[in-house]
Amino acid sequence: MKKSLLFFGMMFLMAPSAHADITSRLSSSVQLTVDASASQATRIGSSYSVSGSNVSATLGGLTAPASATSAATMNAGTYTQTTDGSAITFTEAFTQGDAVNVINSGSTVSSGVVSSLPAYGQVTTTAGGVAGTLAGSVDSAGAIGSLTAGGAGTSATGQFVSEITVR
Repeated sequence: MKKSLLFFGMMFLMAPSAHADITSRLSSSVQLTVDASASQATRIGSSYSVSGSNVSATLGGLTAPASATSAATMNAGTYTQTTDGSAITFTEAFTQGDAVNVINSGSTVSSGVVSSLPAYGQVTTTAGGVAGTLAGSVDSAGAIGSLTAGGAGTSATGQFVSEITVR
């Protein structure tokens, strides 16, 4: 019995030791964001359409623009009822297209505020954020200081990450 205990004891002493690398990483960060302002303008073209029944017509249409920066205009047609006293349907539609604007005549953005919009048929404008009192800090010990909200269109995010890796 003593010999077997001695044998097993020696086996445990001769077993290789466990080896593990342990890495610990701590990080703090603050992200402050102010949304950008943007404006997207799309010129629309001129269009003309006419439809109807029981109508005699000298069709109208579009007249070519006078210059490369102008939009087409409408040339009105003449229309008369074909059979007096009968039902009539008639539709005439015209969309005035956009002229080409002078360069730099579009939107103006100052301090996140869009003060003038492009003069085009389809415009999407987003006002930017205003930083105002937006603030955040990380001190030398890695602690996140205060996070202060700014004006509209801003965000402040504080993050602390603790990572442990065992290999």
